[in-house]
Amino acid sequence: MKKRAIFWFRRDLRLGDNPALLAAIAESDELIPVFIMDDAIAERAGAHRRAYLAASLRSLDQSLDGHLHVISGDPIKILSDLKKRHSATSVHVAAEFAPYGVARDAKVEQAGIELTKTGSPYAIAPGRIRKSDETPYRVYTPFFKAWSAHGWRQPVAAPKDFHLVTPEKSDRQFPQWEIPEGVLLTPAGESAALQRWKTFLAASVENYDQQRNLAGIDGTSKLSAHLRWGEIHPRTILASLKSTSGDEVFRKEIAWREFYADVLHHNPHTSREYYAPRFASMRYEKPGEHFQNWCEGKTGYPFVDAAMRQLVQEGWMHNRTRMVVASFLVKDLHIEWQHGANFFMKYLIDNDVASNSHGWQWTAGCGTDASPYYRIFNPIEQGKRFDEDGSYIRKYIPELAHLSAVKIHEPWLHDDAYSHGYPKRIVDHAKERLESLARLAEIKAPL
Repeated sequence: MKKRAIFWFRRDLRLGDNPALLAAIAESDELIPVFIMDDAIAERAGAHRRAYLAASLRSLDQSLDGHLHVISGDPIKILSDLKKRHSATSVHVAAEFAPYGVARDAKVEQAGIELTKTGSPYAIAPGRIRKSDETPYRVYTPFFKAWSAHGWRQPVAAPKDFHLVTPEKSDRQFPQWEIPEGVLLTPAGESAALQRWKTFLAASVENYDQQRNLAGIDGTSKLSAHLRWGEIHPRTILASLKSTSGDEVFRKEIAWREFYADVLHHNPHTSREYYAPRFASMRYEKPGEHFQNWCEGKTGYPFVDAAMRQLVQEGWMHNRTRMVVASFLVKDLHIEWQHGANFFMKYLIDNDVASNSHGWQWTAGCGTDASPYYRIFNPIEQGKRFDEDGSYIRKYIPELAHLSAVKIHEPWLHDDAYSHGYPKRIVDHAKERLESLARLAEIKAPL
């Protein structure tokens, strides 16, 4: 009788550099590859992320010659049924570390389904890097040094010769989620991820340290969605990096992702709650008309509005502008970071709970390794510095396309700026900066 194993795809929608998949193949004659659709997560995800996931699953299915099982429902029931129907003797997965995944896997194992865990979505699994006293790192720079010193394994090749169980028709519940009209998403899937990495490595990584903050050019890797869904593993990326300044800065960005995963692993409550608890007592405004203006890219600050419109149009936002719009929401509009994180989660195809929540908390000044709260991004100067010629603004705000680089960052200073319907400023940044510092003073106390 043929020995069969189940491989449960989650955040690893690829064949290459997938040790858990190789482990499943090594102990079986036939493999049952399955992706279990969590309807509750899908409902919260938003149309952009759902469309991206659907495309990624189709790409993975092609890699598996049409043998991917896609089933919606309770993992316990689905895995139990697959094991029974196919006499499978094991279920293989890559380990999860985000709070939701950890809790889900615990329920599966409590129900009597053993999960054989190999590897993780990270170069170094969360929890492994610790200080000399065995406590976790709270600051990025020493974490990065320890992370670099620890090192990681080399990537492993994709399996070439393995046998798959043919799924029944009822096991092919592929979602029919289409890209929303007017939205342009980056291509999904392992092949797209590898091609994007190859292109970036050849053309841009050497100058990454100089170009990564320039919103108007294609100077970042745009690998975040591919990493989030595991279409490429960070080891594959790290193995190709050299010692140039651009490569080193990019390596540090990979480490930031792993640092935030480590922080969340040790502090699972911080996916929704403050890492620095005293900031929960600060005076905040309830989301209202100003919040809606922010969501719609109608704050009257061009660099902020361009970024918010990019998010809605592409399901992605440049990293520099993520910080600018987050600072504007928390420091200029005085709205709690969770509201912004939720809006990002709805639209971002690269939404990762650790990076999203802790990226927001960093900018809000209430997270680990935090930018201090009194560091407030100036949305005007940020635009002038990182979109000097206004090309980024013009791309996403056609109402301002007629303005020169001199005028476009401060339209309120020019009579012809509002002739095409661009909205007036909803707040005065200089005044709100002072208000933000006053609110900080109210809660300021020794840490």
